[in-house]
Amino acid sequence: MAACHPARVKPRILVVDDEPEAVELVEFNLKQAGYAVITATDGAEALKKARSQTPDLIVLDVMLPEMDGFEICKTLRLEAATARVPIIMLTAKAAEIDRVLGLELGADDYLTKPFSTRELMLRVKKMLSRSQSAEKPKEQLRFGDLLIDLPRHIATWKNKPIELTATEFKLLTVLAQRAGRVQSRDQLLRDVWEYDSLIDTRTVDTHMRRLREKIGAAAKHLDTVRGVGYRFVE
Repeated sequence: MAACHPARVKPRILVVDDEPEAVELVEFNLKQAGYAVITATDGAEALKKARSQTPDLIVLDVMLPEMDGFEICKTLRLEAATARVPIIMLTAKAAEIDRVLGLELGADDYLTKPFSTRELMLRVKKMLSRSQSAEKPKEQLRFGDLLIDLPRHIATWKNKPIELTATEFKLLTVLAQRAGRVQSRDQLLRDVWEYDSLIDTRTVDTHMRRLREKIGAAAKHLDTVRGVGYRFVE
């Protein structure tokens, strides 16, 4: 008699785009890859479905009627139920200002139209993997010779302790926990300094400079993304 295995729950993805052909293409490829798909063609419908069905990831077009993707992203990030849902933004605009704005409003990644469906599938898979890993917080983060021990608030390089202030340790930890994802200066102010409006974004740059000096060779993991912010690279 064959063993009975519980059915795996398919990750649910919300696709938001006002172009029927684009929705159809993305929906088809996502379903072929084994995902459950919800669709919306405008901002109001997108917010309604995001709130009622809590997707595991959102693919969000920027150019939408009435409420654009930036406004939707901002709204979702302010609501507890959707604040941590990964968002991949699709934009026909290649201008840096649009990428910066999307990331600062809370998007996790972006693709410029036209894009290959294969590239989108890879981004979706990677983003869901990161999201699932984030749900199981690790007590230690290791990247080669760099070890970050969260409970003990200690960072070491080749087993030698690195002297860091509490803020520097938190900055390093936040970046490491989101390895590969660009973090804007405003995002870091919110998550490291808990967003004091009196703090200038240049504070982030100052702390990053000091952090790099203190961790020495481990600074190879800290990447500056010009015009946007910083990223931890593995």
